[in-house]
Order: sequence, then C-alpha cells, then structure tokens
Amino acid sequence: LFKSTREIHGKLEGDVAEQDGSVKLSSMASVLFQIALLDIVFSLDSVITAVGVADELAVMVIAVVVAGAFMVVAANSVSRFVNAHPTLKMLALSFLLLIGMALVADGMGQEIHKGYIYFAMGFSIFVEMLNLRIKAKKAPVHLRGPSLPDSEEAT
Repeated sequence: LFKSTREIHGKLEGDVAEQDGSVKLSSMASVLFQIALLDIVFSLDSVITAVGVADELAVMVIAVVVAGAFMVVAANSVSRFVNAHPTLKMLALSFLLLIGMALVADGMGQEIHKGYIYFAMGFSIFVEMLNLRIKAKKAPVHLRGPSLPDSEEAT
C-alpha cells in the first residue's frame, strides 16, 4: 500500500527533490540495494496479488507462473505501451491499492467479496479502454518521472 501510494504521489506531484531543487546523489551500493529490493518487492507483489484475487492455491500458482512468463516474453512491448499511456500505469497502481486494501480488510476479519473487486477492476479497465480510444488521436499525457540534474547544476 505504501509503495503504491508513494509511486502515485511521485508521478502526480513529482519527487520532493525535484520540487525544492536539491540533488541527492546515491552510492552504487545504495542503488544496487534498491534494485534488489524492488525485484524482491515486485516478485512478492505478484504472489500477494494472486492471493488477494483468488481463493484456490492452483489458481494462485497458475496466475504467478503466467504473469512471470508474460513479463519475460512481452516486457519490452508492454513497457513501451505503458510509457505511451501513463494512465494505465496509474490504473495498475490503483489496482495494487485496491487489492492491498482488500487484503488488509481480510486480515482484520472484514472479508470483501471478490466479485466486488473483479467488478471494480473490470469496470475501470472498460472506462480506460474508452478513454484510450477517445484519446487515440491526441498526444499522450506524460507523468513526472525521475530526472537527472543538468551538468551545470550538479557542479
């Protein structure tokens, strides 16, 4: 939940370092640690998402295997498509928030019927498909991303 919320905020508002103009340099060890941590988080995220969306173990295992195979085969195509349509990235992050909240509620003894979650996700995808179709002839919106300082500012 925290990672999804932070990512949504960063994409909409920009990072704090971007806003105040300060530049924070990272060490190589820090960068490698963050990359390794993100790989672990996204692997766990796939498993947690499968658990949040399904009740049967076989369905969870199949979902994780299919998602992993899909990521290996179509990573470049999907990356280009998502970068061209940043609203899809926001939709995916919103799905992570939805599933995360459902898992938290389930952990607190308040089960949310999976049909409600499926309907919300399906309806959101339908609306996004309509938006993509309407905006097909317009230039896509570009969300804020991490940026490097100009060489003059860094010195």
